[in-house]
Amino acid sequence: MTTATSAEAGIGLFSTTRPDAVILDVLLPDRTGLEVFRELHRLDPKVPVILITAGGTSDTAIEAMKLGAFDYLLKPLDFGRVRSLVRRAFEIRRLMREPVSVDPEVGAIPAGHDAIVGRGPAMQEVYKAIGRVAPQTVTVLVRGESGTGKELVGRAIYQHSNRCDGPFLAVNCAAIPETLLESELFGHEKGAFTGADRRHIGKFEQCSGGTLLLDEIGDMPLLLQGKILRVLQDQQFERVGGNQTIRTDVRIIASTNRDLEQMVAAGAFRSDLYYRLNVYTITLPPLGRRPEDLPLLVDHFLVRANRELGKDIRSIAPEAMDLLRAYAWPGNVRQLQSVLKQAVLRTAGPVLVADYLPDTLRIAPLTEPTQAPVLGSAGMDWDRFLEERLQSGTNRLYDEAIGLLERLLITRVLRHTAGNQLQAAKILGITRSTMRAKMRQFGITLGRVIHDESPHDGDGS
Repeated sequence: MTTATSAEAGIGLFSTTRPDAVILDVLLPDRTGLEVFRELHRLDPKVPVILITAGGTSDTAIEAMKLGAFDYLLKPLDFGRVRSLVRRAFEIRRLMREPVSVDPEVGAIPAGHDAIVGRGPAMQEVYKAIGRVAPQTVTVLVRGESGTGKELVGRAIYQHSNRCDGPFLAVNCAAIPETLLESELFGHEKGAFTGADRRHIGKFEQCSGGTLLLDEIGDMPLLLQGKILRVLQDQQFERVGGNQTIRTDVRIIASTNRDLEQMVAAGAFRSDLYYRLNVYTITLPPLGRRPEDLPLLVDHFLVRANRELGKDIRSIAPEAMDLLRAYAWPGNVRQLQSVLKQAVLRTAGPVLVADYLPDTLRIAPLTEPTQAPVLGSAGMDWDRFLEERLQSGTNRLYDEAIGLLERLLITRVLRHTAGNQLQAAKILGITRSTMRAKMRQFGITLGRVIHDESPHDGDGS
């Protein structure tokens, strides 16, 4: 370890010794810390630089972070924190010599382009299915858990179809309030309802000659399902508040993460619409069932995050990759992309290490009720759960316990309502949108809820 008491002396030492890490004070007698950082970064951008600042809102320290500094510490110094940061800096420097290269084919994807990434057997079947059905005019139902890429598959079918020169529109049936969804799809006439001060053209009319993706069609209200059925059968409809029959020519691609068969049995989804939609089905596998694709996806999202955030992360540490492999990914590909983007944003050097990944990856996600710690019908074994988490050294026990309870509670109520989310939300005293958000957060799918009748979470009798 070498020290310097001025900027010029420090730059000189840096040039001759080429250290593995630098601790740099913002306040120096001859130059500002930011000026010194820029000079060190020019000489060797791979050396992690930790700044020391006297104030938590130091503009200089924040600007240095934006330029690529490793981190900054506040005075008075916490020497435990200093040691921890220096160890991480040394680890990053070491790992630079053992890079995991980004797949060149992934890196060749043009900026701004989306891609369905995967080479395993399950994804190969998806690609074959897209190729078979794209040139046809049949309705396609794309199924899969939330975050698996159903919308991307819908767009791929459109782009490889003979309607690729026509319009493509997507409507998320779960994101639009029930009172507005009919107008969004079919349009409305002036005066049809309060606030309808002019005629509105809906998606079915706008999309004539093209393809319409009805995303999350399992969340569509029953009354509206009948009108959708008529469009599928006759390619005609009326605007809300109108009596003129409008003809259209639209290919429908529908997607859902719901168990439509169970919904049909429960009377929550029309059987005739289900059979009309289910002409050709493409089922996307969850990320947890295609682990062979994880490295390729990681490479793809690192390249993408580098472009979007102006970073230059060239490799991922083996320990970080092991952590990604061990996680179950209840939020699937979308969750992986979000996690990696967050990690890239936090990473200062060219290597993404495990420390930059969120703590949630170190906690096994409870995506199925059978994974929760339980003791028969008596309920959850809190003592065992608490002991396991305390032994793990967690510092998020409150969040973990509340999250576990929410998972179990929502799963149990959904089973009680046979998957009816609106009824479950009423029982829980929350809104339907909150209910959906919680299900996405915890990776709860209705197929698992309805069919996984485990002994500990039955009818409670």
